[in-house]
Amino acid sequence: MLTTRSLNSTLDRVFNLNHALDQMLDDHWTGPAARVWVPALDVVEQKDAYQVHVELPGANASQVSVSFEKGVLTISGTKPATIDPTKGEVRVYAAERVTGSFERSLQLPEFVDAEHISAQFTDGLLTVTIPKAQAAQPRKIQIQASAAQQIETKTA
Repeated sequence: MLTTRSLNSTLDRVFNLNHALDQMLDDHWTGPAARVWVPALDVVEQKDAYQVHVELPGANASQVSVSFEKGVLTISGTKPATIDPTKGEVRVYAAERVTGSFERSLQLPEFVDAEHISAQFTDGLLTVTIPKAQAAQPRKIQIQASAAQQIETKTA
């Protein structure tokens, strides 16, 4: 015999389980130190290159590094905290900005020109340009007519 549950009953069970798991974990796992910052990025393909745009508000170019190895582009760095508790007593009313280290890695297509990858950092936006290799560039193929077709064309 097949028994079914209502959607509300199933959702209630999921939410109760989620709440129970949250209660089991202490502040060591869910506190501010456990927050992970993953910067948002866009990857765009153009005719001759790929571009990666990464939002890094509050960071500067000296705190970011870009590397390319075995087809993987890695962007890493740190975003400093603006609240310094070592400078006397501090009362924080809201602390929503995530700070600390980050790393993003992207597997790039096989045909890229690794020697000419460039990066530019302006106003908190990192733009990495990855040129396509010549083999990956689109090209038009010239169609050659056969010799017999060329003779027919000339006599007609």
